[in-house]
Amino acid sequence: MKTEINPQDCNRQEAFNLWMSSPVPMVTLVKTMEVTKLLRYSKKQGMSFNMLLCWCIGKAASQVEEFYVLPEHGKLFKYDCLAVNVIVKNKKGGISSCDISYTHDLSRFNHDYMALTQSVIQNCKSSFKEEAMVIGTSAMIETELDCIVNQYSKEFNNPMVMWGKYRKGWFKTTLPISFQFHHVQMDGAHAGRFLANLQDVIGKL
Repeated sequence: MKTEINPQDCNRQEAFNLWMSSPVPMVTLVKTMEVTKLLRYSKKQGMSFNMLLCWCIGKAASQVEEFYVLPEHGKLFKYDCLAVNVIVKNKKGGISSCDISYTHDLSRFNHDYMALTQSVIQNCKSSFKEEAMVIGTSAMIETELDCIVNQYSKEFNNPMVMWGKYRKGWFKTTLPISFQFHHVQMDGAHAGRFLANLQDVIGKL
């Protein structure tokens, strides 16, 4: 559920006053993750690498309370659930957007991810979860990238996690991940905690 809250009555009061009117309030952090276990688990279980990474993102975000608050059109809203957005290539050759509700149950998330993305691919119609705080993702898996900085639009203040092709070494596989967030939603320390959580979740698969 989505509820408007008074910025002056929550711990984002100062950030709201400082950054809500900023023309460019987005911040991007980049961290290279070790994804050896993620890739190994993907192959062993026959699950999509990107699906698993999206689930890890949802799990890591669910441990940081700032992810449940989002500024929109000059107001601040609180959510009671999260979703992860993926961009898919549809059958017409274009791209469509698909929101998948986050759940701690990996099997359920995998089922929903596969069913919803396939539906969007075939129908060429984006699917959204309006009542969830959506974490955007963008995967450019054909290209090795060091960093991605996304466009900023006042219509989309949601946090965004972006990555390219993973890099296989002799003993480990790594993946640079870019994380973009609105400064009203969280500070650098919260974003850093999220990235640390993400590495921890990946390492425990």
